Amino acid sequence: MQQNMLLPLLLTLGAGMATGIGSTIAFLARRTNRRLLSFSLGLSGGVMVYVSFMELMRQADGALAAVWGERLGSLWCVASFFLGMLLIGVIDRLVPTVENPHEAHAVEEMRHRPRNPKLMRMGLMAALAITIHNFPEGIATFASAMENPTLGVAIAVAIAIHNIPEGIAVSVPIYYATGSRMKAFGWSLLSGLAEPLGALTAWLVLAPVMTPTVMGCLLAGVAGIMVFISIDELLPAAREYGEAHTAIYGVAAGMAVMAASLLLLK
Repeated sequence: MQQNMLLPLLLTLGAGMATGIGSTIAFLARRTNRRLLSFSLGLSGGVMVYVSFMELMRQADGALAAVWGERLGSLWCVASFFLGMLLIGVIDRLVPTVENPHEAHAVEEMRHRPRNPKLMRMGLMAALAITIHNFPEGIATFASAMENPTLGVAIAVAIAIHNIPEGIAVSVPIYYATGSRMKAFGWSLLSGLAEPLGALTAWLVLAPVMTPTVMGCLLAGVAGIMVFISIDELLPAAREYGEAHTAIYGVAAGMAVMAASLLLLK
């Protein structure tokens, strides 16, 4: 069982540490490739939406129907899906709103290098908000990888892409406040470590009571979380970074790549 945990934990850790990639880009890149970032965020959203409806919900419905019957199993599945959306929605409402961590930031902002200690609170609030958001994302990656490693890899990559601009969102105000690249990078990376923390918490809490019903409800809940993230965060951010059609092309490409991958691996 410990060996089965290793890949999900590594995937979750890698997805979380992508905030550090965003921070590094903010320090090293001369300009923001908005079209590429917009396409990538759309791609991430497309992968997550496709996987949620075409794989996670299907697996969850099958697992729950085997225990509860087709009608009641479907009811459990749908209820769990919307409970997942409700969970991430409540978290979204409770996080600090001083600074929207999903607001589009450009690496060009780093060139001005103003020192403004008042911005430190804004940066820390962004880091806290992203940390809270990353916790259920870690659960989503971990649970998916435990059930199906192939899906886990796809979801981890999608969430990693999603975390890159979040790393920029944390780094920019903290660097403004302190003038320290190391502090900005450290806070950015720390916010991403909530992903493996969420995974470990899910494992410690759910492992003793893991049954087909619990796993089915968890997968459906994960699908709800990912659909909410895609609609609330990824797609709006993709549109902010670039033209609307670029984001839509990314969504379509993400769905197509995921569909092809799943067909080839069956």
